[in-house]
Amino acid sequence: MSFQESIAVWTDREPTLDEELLALGEDDLVEMAYLPPDWTGVLAHIFISTALGQHGPRVKVYLKKGRHQPSASISIGPNPRVLASSLDDRDLGRIAPQAIAWVALNHEALTNFWFEGESLDIADVADFGRSLTKV
Repeated sequence: MSFQESIAVWTDREPTLDEELLALGEDDLVEMAYLPPDWTGVLAHIFISTALGQHGPRVKVYLKKGRHQPSASISIGPNPRVLASSLDDRDLGRIAPQAIAWVALNHEALTNFWFEGESLDIADVADFGRSLTKV
């Protein structure tokens, strides 16, 4: 994928984190963190961020952390759903129900973080992550 391609190109697959970060403009400010399984109760790493890209609020779920790892995006809201995935079907089927339940439990806090979290210091981001409800 070249630097000139837009996120709109990714409608057929889940982009990697690296691709999403490369698409950001120089003035975009993003806070992000991986939440480990012991903080969420989900058997995966959950990537949270402030508004990232040209899509609505969502989290990404990874089996392994990393900019080039496969992931699944889950919408943030009272009725979350899987939006896209590059995980294999078996892994997605194993972790998606837990991740969806976790997002539903925490959707208000995650929405606030998505829209307003860029003003937080790193210590505040860590405190926020630890304050979320486990499944």
